Amino acid sequence: MNSPVEDKPATIVEVPDPHDPYPFFAARRREGGVFHGSVMDYSRTPKELRPADSYAAMSWAAVNKALRDSTTFSTQLYDSTIGIFMGPTILAMSGLTHKQHRNLVSNAFKPQSLQVWEPEIVRPVVDELIDKFIDEGRADLVRDFTFEFPTRVIARLLGLPEQDLPFFREAAVSIISYASNVPKALQASKDLKQYFLGHIEQRRATPSDDIISDLVNAEIDGEKLSERAIYSFLRLLLPAGLETTYRSTGNLIFQLLRHPEQFAAVQENRDLLPQAIEEGLRYETPLTIVQRNVTRDTELEGVAIPEGAVLDIVLGSANRDENRYERAEEFDIFRTYSPHISFTAGTHTCLGLHLARMETRVAMDALLSRLTNITLLPEGNPHIFGQPFRSPTALPVTFDVV
Repeated sequence: MNSPVEDKPATIVEVPDPHDPYPFFAARRREGGVFHGSVMDYSRTPKELRPADSYAAMSWAAVNKALRDSTTFSTQLYDSTIGIFMGPTILAMSGLTHKQHRNLVSNAFKPQSLQVWEPEIVRPVVDELIDKFIDEGRADLVRDFTFEFPTRVIARLLGLPEQDLPFFREAAVSIISYASNVPKALQASKDLKQYFLGHIEQRRATPSDDIISDLVNAEIDGEKLSERAIYSFLRLLLPAGLETTYRSTGNLIFQLLRHPEQFAAVQENRDLLPQAIEEGLRYETPLTIVQRNVTRDTELEGVAIPEGAVLDIVLGSANRDENRYERAEEFDIFRTYSPHISFTAGTHTCLGLHLARMETRVAMDALLSRLTNITLLPEGNPHIFGQPFRSPTALPVTFDVV
């Protein structure tokens, strides 16, 4: 065990390069699985929202252990950060309350639902978007495709009018960007609350075949969910359903275009899509960090961590841990599969992971079935950017029609 907590050096303020955080991650892993400091850039975060003391779990072993110990490493810190804007959600719940709400909500994402959603919702949405640009011979696959389809899918699953897409998409992005503009995030939260209250009232009067109706009619121990519980979950679902799927799909397209032999293999054999999707999630994790608050003095990978500290759990670092993956810094869809941790682990494993995988598979299959000779253009120097959210800023391409 390292020296006592009071003897530790001051928190490290160096942060990763948002263009490429992986050299920083690798350097920290070489120093140990856990370090005293943060990988988050708090320079634009209001002081009252910054943690007083931070540690970061960098290795696969440290990340996996922390995620699976929800008693010591709790999600309740989200109540005092994103929870200010979203309200009480399963993101911050624990124990029986978390289990009850998670079971209730997960019922909406059961495999039988996905089997219906794929042909009736996801495939039509994807094809409609491709229809809009296919005759042009060129497109920006971020603006015209990856950013659009997850939002439209979530909107249809919730039974929301398509004309409201710009409103709730902008509001969702404002909420998750709360650190840089708190007043805007608070206003977006209020706007979404009022918006969803109207839809909740509509579903009570006239139930529909959508997730909002499922939540309105759901019960826990014989009691229906409160309006606050419903609209808080919906405020969480919008950015959760949009952010990770649009980013992971864009990351996969970008990496395949940079590795034309792998791209060609997937286009020729669509059975390779599932393993390509998993490698994309491992190699370029769309959300590199989640956080936990430490509920008691503990030790992780030989490092003493005091009660009250915040732990950065660096998924993007764990997914490139050379002690778990051979050639960890290479993108290779043909590698021997070893599960990544992009959807986290333990009791707070991402609820929408099966939906996200299905959406990405359908989107990629449609692109590969309808377009060929897809070529990434150099204009604007397309690249993956961001920390902790990562994805291409643009994907300008030309293509031929199959």
